[in-house]
Amino acid sequence: MYQQTFKAIDDVLWKEAGCQSELDYTEQTSWMLFLKYLDDLERTRADEAALSGKPHRQIIDAEHRWEKWAAPKKADGSFDHDRALTGDDMITYVNRELFPYLKGFRFRAEGPDTIEYKIGEIFGEIENKFRSGYSLRDALELIDQLKFGSQAQRHELSQLYEDKIKRMGNAGRNGGEYYTPRPLIRAMIEVIAPKVGERVYDGAVGSAGFLCEAFDYMTRERDRLSTRDLEILQTRSFFGKEKKSLAYVIGIMNMILHGIEAPNIEHTNTLGENIRDIQDKDRYDVVLANPPFGGKERPEIQQNFPIKTGETAFLFLQHFIKMLKGGGRAAIVIKNTFLSNTDNASVALRKQLLEDCNLHAVLDMPGGTFQGAGVKTVVLFFEKGSPTRKVWFYKCEPGRNFGKTSPLNDADLADFVAKKATFEDSDNSWSVEAESIDAMTYDLSVKNPKKADEAELRDPKEIITEMATLDVETAAILKRIEAML
Repeated sequence: MYQQTFKAIDDVLWKEAGCQSELDYTEQTSWMLFLKYLDDLERTRADEAALSGKPHRQIIDAEHRWEKWAAPKKADGSFDHDRALTGDDMITYVNRELFPYLKGFRFRAEGPDTIEYKIGEIFGEIENKFRSGYSLRDALELIDQLKFGSQAQRHELSQLYEDKIKRMGNAGRNGGEYYTPRPLIRAMIEVIAPKVGERVYDGAVGSAGFLCEAFDYMTRERDRLSTRDLEILQTRSFFGKEKKSLAYVIGIMNMILHGIEAPNIEHTNTLGENIRDIQDKDRYDVVLANPPFGGKERPEIQQNFPIKTGETAFLFLQHFIKMLKGGGRAAIVIKNTFLSNTDNASVALRKQLLEDCNLHAVLDMPGGTFQGAGVKTVVLFFEKGSPTRKVWFYKCEPGRNFGKTSPLNDADLADFVAKKATFEDSDNSWSVEAESIDAMTYDLSVKNPKKADEAELRDPKEIITEMATLDVETAAILKRIEAML
């Protein structure tokens, strides 16, 4: 129903001089969508209050409501072009009045878990990139056609928004930075099976795909959930942290479209927290995450962790282990080289994982799973609180090469989910006793004993990406040497 509207919005953004990439398209669509959602939410709450005879206080004041500046209407409900701002008047109003007003909610809100605070956070992190008030007017009139009233409407909007995030994540960026393939997330959640009452956490939340899919999983039998269950899922079940401003905004909007009205996402550098300060009250039942690949952290950030390393993903792994409650469950995506790297940090981390947690399964994904990222990944499934006795490995072999026209789908992982339930051995799955793992290296390489003679060939894109990374690192080292001479 809304697909053509989304396409028309993209067409407007494509012609706008201030918007130059899929990132800009998604960012600008997000803030307009958010304000339209907020207007619909206000109307729904006002109607509910009127029916129950209770007072209702509007979040947005009369001067800045959607109907005042974005979509003024006549008495018959038709659009009032005479009262509609456009051109320079529109840009001046949005930049000098609307955004400062909305940003101020961060200081006026009662607390960080309120929708008022989220309004302030969002508009404190993004800016209006429209330069033409005429283009903005066109976009707003299209956004006004979208409705958030029913579950069906929200579902369609969430699917269209997910597609926009996917395009953004694959538009020349690191494929693991913003967009994790949803079939992989769904398979991870099926295995972890979060329950109502458990707290789910992602400290590298990005576009909030894990939290959104976890919410969908936990509400798929909505008729069986009580009012109390739904209230718990809305307010005390899903938590995240995100460092980057755009990802933070997109993550909040994505959760809202999936039905979570005031997402519990903090805009902060997760790794800036000293994990030695984490207490029992800070811990979670479930951790689901795909931390950034290949990032490098400064020495002062590394001081927050017992195992010192510049590798961002390895610091996140330490953080996630610490954030789990005893008996808590986790599914974490990480580069497959983590399983066999011989550096001190990798060895120490694998040792900790095997001794402090039950690493019960490793899912090995083929190259191309993450479009635009020349790395292979694995998923670590573990429980905190007891040592590993046996590791079950599963090698995903879909029988085709992944690409834009042939991405990962749910069927590719159906066999993994089925066999994981009983740790079944097959041509692509096997178990390794913990006592047989080398106590010096803790090597966990994926080596199928039934295909021992097969030498796995690396994807050419992966090799090229690694070469490019090494070239950048070499150039940086040479610059430092030159500076010392």
